[in-house]
Amino acid sequence: MNRLCAVVELSRASYYRQRCTPAPRPETMALRDAMQKIALQFPAYGYRRISQELKRRGYVANHKRVLRLMRQDNLLCLRRKAFLRTTDSGHRLPVFANLAATLEPTGINQLWVADISAP
Repeated sequence: MNRLCAVVELSRASYYRQRCTPAPRPETMALRDAMQKIALQFPAYGYRRISQELKRRGYVANHKRVLRLMRQDNLLCLRRKAFLRTTDSGHRLPVFANLAATLEPTGINQLWVADISAP
């Protein structure tokens, strides 16, 4: 066995691990199929909502199992960050000219800049 594994450049543990991998159970495959259908129907659903939807459809699955299967099948949803608008440009207040746009400083303390936006 050592020579065979050395020829194919595979460790003995990897050989036995691949050899002893059990076939997926039919109920697991049915659960994965239902999870994929839910994920296609509701792309923003995470593992918690998919777990609840599976319960509504009659499947018995723990939320940890659903999360594990979703990770294996790459079904985790990507959350989008809400666009946060920090500037109100639609006001009627006077807009002051940018005096620093045309200024070319040639020495120290000719141009000072400050930012008044809140963090």
